[in-house]
Amino acid sequence: MAKELLKGNEAFAEAAVRAGLEGFFGYPITPSTEFLEYMARRMPNVGRAFVQAESEVAAINMVYGAACAGKRTMTATSSPGLSLMGEALSYIAGTEVPAVVANVMRGGPGLGNIAPSQGDYNQMVKGGGHGDYFPIVLAPASVQEAIDYITLAFDLADKYRSLVFVAVDGNLGQMMEPAELPPMRELPEEPPEWAAYGAKDREPNRLSSIYIDAPEEEVANVRFVKRWLEIEKNEVIYKEYDLDDAEIAVISFGVAGRVCSSAVRVAREEGIKVGLFRPITLAPFPKKEIAELSKRVRRILVVEMNSGMMLEDVKQAVAGRVPIEFYGRMGGMTPFPDEILDEIRRVDQNEGEIVDGMERVEWLERLEERIERGE
Repeated sequence: MAKELLKGNEAFAEAAVRAGLEGFFGYPITPSTEFLEYMARRMPNVGRAFVQAESEVAAINMVYGAACAGKRTMTATSSPGLSLMGEALSYIAGTEVPAVVANVMRGGPGLGNIAPSQGDYNQMVKGGGHGDYFPIVLAPASVQEAIDYITLAFDLADKYRSLVFVAVDGNLGQMMEPAELPPMRELPEEPPEWAAYGAKDREPNRLSSIYIDAPEEEVANVRFVKRWLEIEKNEVIYKEYDLDDAEIAVISFGVAGRVCSSAVRVAREEGIKVGLFRPITLAPFPKKEIAELSKRVRRILVVEMNSGMMLEDVKQAVAGRVPIEFYGRMGGMTPFPDEILDEIRRVDQNEGEIVDGMERVEWLERLEERIERGE
């Protein structure tokens, strides 16, 4: 199909419909509201379920119910809305039913603002609800990738009976880009064997997250971990740019990673041997690949639109092999390519050791100076 000029939230929504979405349940919250508005028009037109719930809590519990029935279902929200969904997200994981959540991140904590951020990293990657469970988290960096990875999100959710987050920020939700939508998939004629639906002539399927006896709960938790180890083995996705001869590796995800790619190109033109590693699965995190990368470079720069959340996962993967430095913008601020370029130049000239924990202290000092200059 030919490319069209598409707005992020609307493109993601249409891609979900074409991936076989059968039920969308949501509540409006900026900067994800266009997702809901698009679904309000589109889903009834194709004979599928749409409900604007009375709250985010209600919306995610409707997703839970539809998932138990074996339907492809999802919601879309933004950061405070995701916080409200925490309990039901844990129920979905504990019941082992597939569901997709698109989170269009904004500044926080608290009510914060409606500007783009990556401050929900820990909330999604480390599990947004209580208990031992492991959601899959995909982080696209363009409208086209968001289209592609929302489709993948449903496939992975079904394959592993897992909760899957698609993590984008307000930039990606609001921007317009040329992109190509996939063809419409046929809906399945029958629900999956495990689903709770009409039980004529068979024993009913019972789906629950309740394991009253601790040994029984532990057996379920062992099953969750074994499944996660399989996901870690088979589903890691990342992209590399100019890393073959790189001495410096920039590691960044989502729109921040896209900004870094522009800075890397200019730095290359200046003769700096730098490349970009962009994780697409934030969970499972590409820790083995980053560990191998750390054996080939002399320094790593982590860039995020938060206070250094992925930084901790990078440090764990690198295990002290090379110095790691950090640069981040917070509160809804998006870094400009020139900022990242300045950081790459600084890192290229810095041969000193970085004491563990000091990378944030030094970053805050540089950031405060930048803020004072009005940058």
